[in-house]
Amino acid sequence: MKSYQAKPEELDKKWFLVDADGLILGRLASNIAMILMGKNKPQYTPTLDTGDFVVVVNAEKFAVTGNKMLAKKYYRHSGYIGGLKERRLEEVLAKKPEEVLMLAVRRMLPKTKLGNAMLKKLKVYSGSEHPHEAQTPVKLEL
Repeated sequence: MKSYQAKPEELDKKWFLVDADGLILGRLASNIAMILMGKNKPQYTPTLDTGDFVVVVNAEKFAVTGNKMLAKKYYRHSGYIGGLKERRLEEVLAKKPEEVLMLAVRRMLPKTKLGNAMLKKLKVYSGSEHPHEAQTPVKLEL
């Protein structure tokens, strides 16, 4: 018996709407990453972008467990000696609440061009409004 390989022309992309209000960050990010990769579909193929689009609203209202608001840190480096910068989760949430969820999902996707293409299908908004009403996203309960 031959194994099935999906072809790009037979894939259909759907739009999903996720309300992040009260959901735990890591569990929310892992569910979103599965949808972006297409692992929830029977025609999943690792070498193709078989995933769907995901619109996340209320991104600033997710929950974290334990002491993560103060203990979790995000690092970046300028490339120069002594150029390591660190920010706590609460500082990042105050400035750019969408960035926290984007980083969590990006780190769960493949680290290739395919992963970058998958990440472009994620739309994150801090309020309850989004400009994707024309695509008629289906509300997804996680």
